[in-house]
Amino acid sequence: MLLPVLAAALLAAPAAAHQAPVPTRQPTAVGVGGGAATVDPQATQAAIDVLRRGGNAVDAAISAAGVLGVVEPYSCGIGGGGFMTVYSARDGKVHTIDSRETAPAKMDGSSDTAGFVGLQSFEAQRVSGMSVGVPGTLRAWQKALREFGTWPLRRALQPGIAAAQHGFTVDQTFFNQTDEAKAIFADFPATAALYLDPDGSPRDVGTVVENPDLARTYALIAAKGPDAFYSGKLAQAIVDTVQHPPLRAGSTRSVRPGVMELSDLAAYKAIDRDPTHIAYRGLDVYGMAPPSSGGSTVGEILNILEGYDLGALAPDQALHYYLEASRLAYADRGAFLADPGYVSVPLAQLLSDQFAAQRRAKITEQAATSPVAPGDPAAVTDTSASTTRTGSTTNLTVSDRWGNAVDYTFTIEQTGGNGMVVPGYGFLLNNELTDFNLTLQSPTDPGGTSTGANRVQGGKRPRSSIAPTIVLRNGRPFLALGSPGGASIITTVAQILLNRLDFGMTLPDAVAAPRLSQRNSATTQTEEAFVGTPDYNALVARGQAMAVTTTPPSSREIGAATAIEFLGHGQVQVAAEPARRGGGSAMVVRGAGGPHGHGGRHHMRAPHDMAKPGGRR
Repeated sequence: MLLPVLAAALLAAPAAAHQAPVPTRQPTAVGVGGGAATVDPQATQAAIDVLRRGGNAVDAAISAAGVLGVVEPYSCGIGGGGFMTVYSARDGKVHTIDSRETAPAKMDGSSDTAGFVGLQSFEAQRVSGMSVGVPGTLRAWQKALREFGTWPLRRALQPGIAAAQHGFTVDQTFFNQTDEAKAIFADFPATAALYLDPDGSPRDVGTVVENPDLARTYALIAAKGPDAFYSGKLAQAIVDTVQHPPLRAGSTRSVRPGVMELSDLAAYKAIDRDPTHIAYRGLDVYGMAPPSSGGSTVGEILNILEGYDLGALAPDQALHYYLEASRLAYADRGAFLADPGYVSVPLAQLLSDQFAAQRRAKITEQAATSPVAPGDPAAVTDTSASTTRTGSTTNLTVSDRWGNAVDYTFTIEQTGGNGMVVPGYGFLLNNELTDFNLTLQSPTDPGGTSTGANRVQGGKRPRSSIAPTIVLRNGRPFLALGSPGGASIITTVAQILLNRLDFGMTLPDAVAAPRLSQRNSATTQTEEAFVGTPDYNALVARGQAMAVTTTPPSSREIGAATAIEFLGHGQVQVAAEPARRGGGSAMVVRGAGGPHGHGGRHHMRAPHDMAKPGGRR
């Protein structure tokens, strides 16, 4: 039986008594009063509902994130972490919140405690207790609401509680994601019970997946606050899952236990960080600083490219320069980017015009041969699997009528994280610690499983590629955007910016256009829609080796972006993917013809006393 306080929390939301019809997917919307874009219409609708009830962009973002933890469980959730970029209209500044997972204190990188020694495949590293970083998502939600929101977490969680209670309908994308991970899921009873049929196959398209355990978990957190996650029975359940992976009886899978302890959870803190900043084409581009490499690498790519008049060049030449700038920037990313609490990151140098000029001088009219060297000859070699792996993450973008903006990317790393649902609590754990530089086999590194700036250390945050980005024009928001996609996040964000700012595309077209991702590798990852085009053939003639990634099948797509453009006079254009990941969802509070841009008007009641635009409570 539920405790009275939990039962009250489950019933607290007026909209939670019944499940509203799922809104139709639409990838673009234009209107006023604020807007939201996510990969899923239930989550986007949750954000819009919050905006209509007087909440601001941060309140709406956290509410949407809670729903995404239900309907996008393989990509995100309270078992992971992320990075958030916020423009606060109150102070006119961009702020960032780091909720990246941390390595348990006992993971110090030595052979006896690092725990990855002898795991000679990526899957063995991933599907283990050792891959689980201390989750940071809930601390980010708490911090964002306290510093910039107007709603308490207990209220912001209500749409997520309702979504978990009533469930979501399996679509083809979710079916495919489950199919890719079903062999892992089948070995963990709590995961299999939630996402597989009794025969071990994925739930059929059209099936409704309810998650009462996650509804109760959200309700517990709503009633008692995030401390209920980082201490007590729930924290013990997380530690038990990590230290004693709950394999099914008879499984032949060898799953190494982890070393996370209750003290690791209790010590976790989300961090306010200064954003990265560069000037590009007269605009101010703000991104996420280390331990994410997103802001610095996007910034370096743009700095290099600012030396060319891209819009005046032939498309293939402009794309060639983009690929070569990416190649060089990824070399520097691999050498220098890591947790600044453990490594001195030369961020100012990486983002300087002088460094960009040095790197630009390396670019010729023919493709370089990767791997190219980083800008500093003393740099170490990047050996992390995240150099090429794409992963599964999600992004959301929200604005409000006061001019606040949020771009938030959060994740559990691979599709389904490490594959383990915490029994009785309904959420998957992450495998983020595989983002450290982990060597699968190295005769020259017999005891150390990790090398370079991004090596494993207790309490350290692994390097990320997450790149939530906000662009200001004359001090006010002009663009907000971000994407999932692992190491390809950086190139996805950079290419959308180039499409919009240099190539004159509309925002929806900039998001929809075929993508290219060069990450200092022998081949440039591309999408099938680009193969065989004149620009594709011209790039091949320049020596660019192009390939469509086919394994797993979801890797055929690069990213799944969301974005908002501020058009002036309170109007915004919201864009999500028209096709990638089955298509995203964009909505506005009030469109040209009504609440969804389809007709009618919607009254927005004034916020309560605490709902000051971008305010701190």
